[in-house]
Parts: sequence; structure tokens; C-alpha cells
Amino acid sequence: MRGLLRSVLLAAALAGGGYAGLRAWPIGEADARISLDGDARRGAYLARAAGCVACHTDTAADGPALAGGAPLDTPFGSFVPPNITPDFQHGIGNWTPDDLARALREGVSPEGEPYYPAFPFEFYAGFSDQDIADLWAALATVPAVAETRAESDIGFPFSVRAGLKLWRAAALRPSDVAPVLGRSEAWNRGRELVEGAAHCGACHTGRGLMGGLDAAPFGGNDDLPGGSAAPSIRAEALREGGWTASALAYALETGITPSGDVFGGSMAEVVEQGTGFLDESDRRAIAAYLLDPTPRPVTPATDEVAQLR
Repeated sequence: MRGLLRSVLLAAALAGGGYAGLRAWPIGEADARISLDGDARRGAYLARAAGCVACHTDTAADGPALAGGAPLDTPFGSFVPPNITPDFQHGIGNWTPDDLARALREGVSPEGEPYYPAFPFEFYAGFSDQDIADLWAALATVPAVAETRAESDIGFPFSVRAGLKLWRAAALRPSDVAPVLGRSEAWNRGRELVEGAAHCGACHTGRGLMGGLDAAPFGGNDDLPGGSAAPSIRAEALREGGWTASALAYALETGITPSGDVFGGSMAEVVEQGTGFLDESDRRAIAAYLLDPTPRPVTPATDEVAQLR
């Protein structure tokens, strides 16, 4: 009996020590220093391209802009996009531009806690200091909304936020949007949008048991929040589906497909609140990049990358 008790106490001590270690494990880089003047117009454009408006606005309920979005139901629980208006109590009014930079580029809260990957910070890792300054300037123009959203409902053990540090070490794969030499300006702009701000892979790439993105991107995802699915948007699949560059650029503006059908579900919202606001040149750049049959390099999740983030 005493042996059993010792074993239980030892296991409890180890578990407690492990949890304490996770809590103390620092994540993220040194604090950013965003001192540039922002362009609110450019920031508003980037907020559309990055899905901030679509995700953080509950359009189905006619909710105020950026005051919090509709719940995202996943196998890990229900995630509720928070209020990101400048309200000091319910939004991000007490944040700094540096806080915004850490949140977007590293997935770390102002308190140093990791964000869940339902927030696609992996795709925002390449945002420049000017991007952050512009977004900050744009968010400052949004009316503050004194309205709190319901708490996310996340099941155990995923509700233990410190455990996300293990997920980051194993599965975090920051997107690479660096220009590729020898490719056209339009292709590189499409790469910047698809792999970065527009985060197409967040929906159109499958995920593993722990929610990490598959190594091979854009092959489709049959397990989106709410039980919907996203098709493959690899070049061969798009071409087989009758997509051309002009048709894809037009669909990103209007939601109308080559067959005359219209996008439904979350893609309809992406167009209505995001890509429909993009310049024609950007929509064509996205199409040029997606329809290029050249294989894209895979960015593996490595310990070295995880430590940097």
C-alpha cells in the first residue's frame, strides 16, 4: 500500500513539475520594436487580405466590425474569435504595436501565452514592420465596441494552454513568403498572398491528429470547422476542374465559378469579406501562383524553427 502511495505521489510530483516547466518555458523572440508610421488605408487592405474582417466579425448576426466572430467548431473544441476593436476592456485598446507584432508573427499574447493555431499566425510570420504599423493604424480607426465574446469551449487536455508549447515545438511551420529569384513580380506577389496574408493553406491543407498542417500543401481538407470541406487547389486539380487564371481571378472577386455555380460556406465569406476587395492585379497574381505547375518547396517543422518562434 505504501509503495502504491509513493508511486502516486511521485507521478503527481512529476506531473506537477512537468506542468511548471511548461509554464516557465519561454516562447517567442525578443520584443519587437515597431516605430514606423502606419498607413491606415494600406492596413485596411491588408486586414481584408488577411481575413481579419471575415474572422473577427459575426456577419451572420450583423455584428459590429471586428467585435468578435462566429464560433469555429473543431475536433478540439469551439474557438470564438475575439473582439479586436480598440476598446480597452473588451478589445485590444491596451495593446501596443509591439504586442500586435508578437501576436501576428509569433502567435504569442501580450502576457507571453501561446495562441491556439485556430488563429493562423503561422501564415503571418513574414509580415514586415511596415505591415504591422499599417495594420495598427487601420485598427485604430475602427469604432471601439464594448462587447465581450463568449469564451472558447475547448476540451481537456487541449484546454491546458501551456501544452501548446509542445505543439509549437512539434508542428509549428512558419510560412515562407520570401521572393524567389527568377520568377515574375506577379508570381512572387501571388506567393506572398497565398502563402502569407491570404493563408489559403489554412483551409485547403489537411491537418494531422494534433492539428498541425500536412507537409504537402493545398491538397484539400475534408475536416474544416463546422464539418465543411475545402477542395484541392493544387495546379493540376484546378486545371482539371476547368479553372484558368482569368476564371480564378474572377471567382475571387465575385464568387462565381467557371460552371456558373457560386462558392458556398466559408469560401463565400472569404470572397465577400476579403478577396472581393483586392485589386485585380492581386487576384491575378494569386491565380498565377496557384496555377503554376512547378512543385513548391516544403517547409518542415523543425526544432530549430520552433525554437526561433
